[in-house]
Amino acid sequence: MEKVTIIGSGPAGFTAALYAARANLEPLILEGFQSGGIPGGQLMTTTEVENYPGFPEGGISGPDLMQKFRAQALEFGTRSFQEDVTEVDLASKPFKVRTTEREVETHSVIISTGATARRLHVPGEDTLWNRGMSACAVCDGALPIFRDKDLVVIGGGDSAVEEATFLTKFASKVYMIHRRDELRASKIMQERALSSSKIEVVWDSVLVDAEGEDLVTGARINNVKTGEESTIPCGGIFYAIGHDPNTAFLAGQVETDEQSYVVVTPGRTDTSVEGVFACGDVVDKIYRQAVTAAGTGCAAALDAERWLAERGIE
Repeated sequence: MEKVTIIGSGPAGFTAALYAARANLEPLILEGFQSGGIPGGQLMTTTEVENYPGFPEGGISGPDLMQKFRAQALEFGTRSFQEDVTEVDLASKPFKVRTTEREVETHSVIISTGATARRLHVPGEDTLWNRGMSACAVCDGALPIFRDKDLVVIGGGDSAVEEATFLTKFASKVYMIHRRDELRASKIMQERALSSSKIEVVWDSVLVDAEGEDLVTGARINNVKTGEESTIPCGGIFYAIGHDPNTAFLAGQVETDEQSYVVVTPGRTDTSVEGVFACGDVVDKIYRQAVTAAGTGCAAALDAERWLAERGIE
C-alpha cells in the first residue's frame, strides 16, 4: 500500500516527489512513457532554459534540468517507474492506479500529468522544432537566435496576441498568421495587436511548412481564400494554438473545466475527490512555466502530507 502516488513527472511531479520523500512518505512516481509526451514533460523538448533560477551561466538545457530534478527526488527515496497510467479508480479507498505493467493501491494521489502543446505537424516541423520553432514565446523568445529577427506567431486568440506582444521586445517585426479575417482574441487584446507598430496580422492564412535546414529561415503560408502560397522570411515560428491537458485517463472521475483542466480549490491543490491533489500544467492554463509548476508541486506534496497526517497515515 502506497502512502502517496504521483502520476506524471516534469517540474511539478518531481518537486512533489522530492517534498514527499523528505517528509518520509516514500512516494511512488509513475513518470509516464509515451502518453502525453516523454517522461520529464515539455522541458524534455526544450534546448535552452534561461529563465529557471539558479543557472546564471547561460542557463541549462531542458533535459539536463529535468535530470537534475529527477536525480534529487530519487536521492531522497522516491521510487519510480517510467510507465503510462492507463486508468484510475478513485470511487473507493484505497485508490487504485493501473499502468501498462502494474496495479497500485494508494492512500493519496497527486496528478501532475501536464498539458501537451498543440502542433500543426507541417513537413518541416520534425526537423526544425527547437531550431527556430517553439510553442512558448515566453520560454524561448528571448534566446539569442530570435533577437532582432522577423518572427511569426500562429494563432488568433488571446494567447497568440500575448505571445506576439511579448516577442516585440526582441524581434524586429512579428507576423501573426490567422486563418480568419478577424481575431478571436478579446477586444482589448485585439486593440493591443492591431495598434502595435511591430505586429502585422496576415489574414485568411495558414502555415503549410517551415523552411530552413539547420534553423528556420521562413514560414510557408497559404491563403485559404485565394489558394495563393507565399513565404515570409523569418528567424522563428511560434505556435499559439492552445494546449490539451493530459487528463483523459481520469475518465471524468475528477472535476475538470470546459477545457479539461483539473479544477482545484483556489489557493490550494485539492481536487473534487478527497485525497486527490493536482499540480503543474494540468491545472494551469495561464502561466505554464517550469518554476510555477515546481511551486505547485511543492504545494501538492504539502497538502497531501497534511491530509495523510490528519488520518494518522505517516
